Amino acid sequence: MQENRISDAVIHRLPKYYRYLSELEALGIERVSSSRMSHDMNLNASQIRRDLNCFGGFGQQGYGYQVGRLKQEIMRILGIGSSYRAVIVGAGNIGQALLKYRHFADEGYEIVAVFDADPNLIGREVAGRPIRSMDELPEFVKNNGVDIGIIAVPKPFAQKTADMLVSLGVKGIWNFAPVDVQVRRGVSVENVHLSDSLYILSYHMRDQRENN
Repeated sequence: MQENRISDAVIHRLPKYYRYLSELEALGIERVSSSRMSHDMNLNASQIRRDLNCFGGFGQQGYGYQVGRLKQEIMRILGIGSSYRAVIVGAGNIGQALLKYRHFADEGYEIVAVFDADPNLIGREVAGRPIRSMDELPEFVKNNGVDIGIIAVPKPFAQKTADMLVSLGVKGIWNFAPVDVQVRRGVSVENVHLSDSLYILSYHMRDQRENN
């Protein structure tokens, strides 16, 4: 099966598998069964096997999966280990928090600059990087091989920011504004709604109260 035909639901579970396998590898565990994965991850074992079979036969019946090999395969599928250069547009609370998060660099994602339109922020340093003016964005992107644009602007400016980044040749958009942005074919976008997880948590808490 071609990877570009895989459902979003399967793709969204792959990072969870990657984190789990990384933990096993750190513990020195060399192989794992789908039943063990099911127990540890609170997922259905048959679902795990179906997900992984979408990308090839990584396991052996009666043996399970080689932890290191399966982790490497998922890294390849997700593109982890490749080198990506990113800029942040919007130096408010979310933008600054993302800039300060050091783990991105460990996975090959380098945030090379941050931009904002607020004159009160321009020139300040965050995590050792100066906040640049939006006027500098076009030239910077064109001259620095930027792969990913991270949008952390208010909702009314999100689509305009995405359009600008795409017009400059950015091929991936990671959007934290509270609205879905649209991009043309050939550009990847991930719209992140931080409140969604909180809503889901709220649902489970309500459900537990009503059933206890």
